[in-house]
Amino acid sequence: MQKPKRILILGPESTGKSTLAADLANHFDEPWVPEFAREYLEKIDRPYCYEDLAEIGKGQIRLEDHLAEKAENYLFCDTDLRVIHIWSHHRFEKTDQWVMDEIGRRRYDLILLTDTDLPWTPDPLREYPDLEMRQYFFKKYLQLAQESGFPFLIVSGDQHKRLQTAINEVNKL
Repeated sequence: MQKPKRILILGPESTGKSTLAADLANHFDEPWVPEFAREYLEKIDRPYCYEDLAEIGKGQIRLEDHLAEKAENYLFCDTDLRVIHIWSHHRFEKTDQWVMDEIGRRRYDLILLTDTDLPWTPDPLREYPDLEMRQYFFKKYLQLAQESGFPFLIVSGDQHKRLQTAINEVNKL
């Protein structure tokens, strides 16, 4: 059985990653990997700490690998360890070595980088509503996408435009 092509949806908070992942999964009738951090953070009854980020990363990878077994052609990943790295470095000025090692090992066939042109949607798990910070994080993710060596595309516009752009790019794979 051929491995599914893994498409990573990457970007700052409230830029439509989950929506795009779900829309692509629906369009291609394939699974998508939700953001494990959301489930993890809703279960703990305290603010997250540095050690939690590696645990979140391990949970994300387990979920991704599990869902890859169910995929035929594509697996749409709403986030990956790059997000853990950015948050960990921003919040704690360091990143667990396991996270960095795994970033180097994991492969994606395409990165869809979500732009900051959507309005902020409040959510108790989101931390940075101001556009300046969202653009700061966008630049960090752009740098990681460029350094990854994987093909990537910035997706912007409304939900429909993003989906059409993403479908066109996935079809090129």
